[in-house]
Amino acid sequence: MSSGAKTRSIGARVRAAAVAGAAVTGMLSMSGCISSRDLRSHELIGGARPPISPEAVKLYLETPSRRYEQIAVLYSSSRRSWSFNSQTKADVVIRRLKEEAASLGANGVLLDEISDRAGIAVGTDVGANYMGPRGTADLGIGVSGLTFQRYGRGIAIYLPP
Repeated sequence: MSSGAKTRSIGARVRAAAVAGAAVTGMLSMSGCISSRDLRSHELIGGARPPISPEAVKLYLETPSRRYEQIAVLYSSSRRSWSFNSQTKADVVIRRLKEEAASLGANGVLLDEISDRAGIAVGTDVGANYMGPRGTADLGIGVSGLTFQRYGRGIAIYLPP
């Protein structure tokens, strides 16, 4: 076997690894196509009202001093957001809680908790080898990481004007 044939086989292997990596990346990208509606939920504990704008929903860290009506327990997460630090993930959780509350006609969210949980581990690698007359040479590189997601829970409330 000539050295040209050996070189081509290494190049073909690297190209095959690159194509496989691109295919996996494409599949992961397509699996991320999910609506934000699927990333938030609620359990009704009162009567829902007509939907309002999420911008009209106020966040409460403590129980309001005036009378209010409880509408639902809300849940949300930072899953499938392009947030990479703790604060931006918390912002996504709060935005989704407000969106869910607004869909139920609540004009407030009484925040109960925001917590972190381990998400998924993601990894990839690529490698190539060469077998020559004096031995073999292998080269490889790999990368992996663990994602953390933030989850939130709150109570959708309605405060009369």
